[in-house]
Amino acid sequence: GVNTASIQVAKHVGARVIVIGSSQTKLELAESLGADVLIDRSREENWSKAAFQATERLGADVVVDNVIGGTLPLSLRAARKGGRILTVGNTAGAKVEIDNRQVFGKHLSILGSTMGTRADFAAVMNLVFTGRLKPVLDRSYPLSEAAPAQERLAAGAQLGKITLVIP
Repeated sequence: GVNTASIQVAKHVGARVIVIGSSQTKLELAESLGADVLIDRSREENWSKAAFQATERLGADVVVDNVIGGTLPLSLRAARKGGRILTVGNTAGAKVEIDNRQVFGKHLSILGSTMGTRADFAAVMNLVFTGRLKPVLDRSYPLSEAAPAQERLAAGAQLGKITLVIP
């Protein structure tokens, strides 16, 4: 959900969007949401180098990283001088080792975020209600099928949010 929203928000403000995806299906979804450059990390061993090259070797202004464990060093490399790394989760682990030379040598900012302000929420919801941002929903399950929903989520098979419906 964070990644599909990030693509749409970035496109809404006029950004060129590079997406690193774990499957062709997820990359196709990213493309349908407006992503400009698609990099399949299952085929591209060094995705940070590919992302860096896609920016004419300048680096990305903003890198959104929700994996962190194992990816943060690559995100630091993919960022431009003065760029920002936005951490919005830690699906592969909470602890990371950072080569601080990347941070101070490139004047990077590392920002953490779980939520915005109430005003940010209202602005985003206005974009949703007017159809300019579209929530990506994968599947809905009845509450009684929460276990299979969790299994789908744990397998990373979902494309967007999974919802549980209370009858």
